[in-house]
Amino acid sequence: MLRSASVLAALVCMISPAARLGAAERAAAPLQASEEHALKTADHFKECDACPDMTVVPAGSFTMGSPADEPGRSLHEIQVKIAVPEPFAVGIFAVTFDEWEACALEGGCANYRPQDSGWGRARRPVIYVSYDDAKSYIEWLRQKSGKPYRLLSEAEWEFAARGGTSTPYAAGETLAPTQANFDANSASGRGQTEYKGTTLEVGTFPPNPYGLYDMEGNVFEWVEDCWNPSHAGAPSDASSRGGDCARRVAKGGAWYYEADFARAAARMSFPKGSRLNVIGFRVARPLE
Repeated sequence: MLRSASVLAALVCMISPAARLGAAERAAAPLQASEEHALKTADHFKECDACPDMTVVPAGSFTMGSPADEPGRSLHEIQVKIAVPEPFAVGIFAVTFDEWEACALEGGCANYRPQDSGWGRARRPVIYVSYDDAKSYIEWLRQKSGKPYRLLSEAEWEFAARGGTSTPYAAGETLAPTQANFDANSASGRGQTEYKGTTLEVGTFPPNPYGLYDMEGNVFEWVEDCWNPSHAGAPSDASSRGGDCARRVAKGGAWYYEADFARAAARMSFPKGSRLNVIGFRVARPLE
């Protein structure tokens, strides 16, 4: 496994723009079976005009959790080996206010219009959405596309966030304010001083080696898993797991939190009904 993103990033850059776009060059519509079967790693697709942009993440294996000497590590992060048996599709960005509004305008999402803390909407990640709110959006997306959209499992999320690396962050051992939206004034900013104090538009910072934006910082992202105090007993196939289902896992850190919370291995949980300005979500779906 790579210790940094440099090699994978170079490989992604070597893929021609046409190959990277893949199905994104077609009209936005549900994938036909032949199109879905032809998808390759890093291909993009979009299944309706208002649907999230998706990219293909490869199958693989990785070590979930963090080593004992990783700065910022918590006892919740014991390491386990995980296999991701099949490629799957992941939203290139967290779901945005524009995408949420498309759901609400069509009578989905319980017609809920979350507030934005006065920061703006459009391409900022939707906030003040609970786990159940995220599931209501996914139900609309399933009906709209006819495809089995869902949240990522915690293991899938960490695998995707790492992008083939094993460092605390996909970009390396540390995280800079030029790489993500987090509180760099705090102790784990490691001497950096920058705090934006709001969410930012998705895609403001460079993507990780799998072409995914904002897996570190901006907003935490709900995943499917119920809370467990450690990875002991986690499914080895990257599927989601039960546990304390009144609380759900959220990953990725946020604008308000220090860099330690944005590590790929970092874990948080919130009551599933929480509507906060530090939590959003990202979608995924299996591929035929």
